[in-house]
Amino acid sequence: MGHPFRCRCGQLQGEVVDTRGAMRAVCYCRDCQAYARWLGGTGDVLDAAGGTDVVATHARHVRFTAGRPQLACMSLSPKGLLRWYAACCKTPIGNTPRDRKLPYVGLVHTCLEQARPLEPTFPPVQMDVNRAGAAGRAPARGGPLAMLKFGAMVLRLGAARFTGSYRASPFFDAQGAPVAPVHVPPKAEVDAARRVAP
Repeated sequence: MGHPFRCRCGQLQGEVVDTRGAMRAVCYCRDCQAYARWLGGTGDVLDAAGGTDVVATHARHVRFTAGRPQLACMSLSPKGLLRWYAACCKTPIGNTPRDRKLPYVGLVHTCLEQARPLEPTFPPVQMDVNRAGAAGRAPARGGPLAMLKFGAMVLRLGAARFTGSYRASPFFDAQGAPVAPVHVPPKAEVDAARRVAP
């Protein structure tokens, strides 16, 4: 069973064509919070404690069906994660490593929920990660079973190096370069996004 996604204005659209094995976590890291602020709006991205609900899956399961030219990319630092968003309305889409041979993508709930509620296509939140960066009291979901499932996902992603399935990512071209220019904002701009307004 697939799950559609789209940006807020509807220009960029796509689908997670295979949702089996996907995991769901809330990340409270300061980078995810800064990214939401850099995009210009945190209200529908971050929860009350500064967490971002993310669906993690293999990048080959993501397909863009409309508005591909609107797909843009930024990174908070020259070596940081690639953070993909819709240029038309600044909707966050997902995060990927810079190395396409690790074909992980963490899809931000915002684009998924524009098309359809996350559940029952995806499970309830299974883990809370990077809780030290939370702006308030954060839940502590995730036990041995969640860690076991996460470990299995990491192994599957690692196997992509040998099977070649990493090449099917819609975020990288045939030569392994990002399909959109990577914008790294000036440090002062990133620092401003990291600061929490009083």
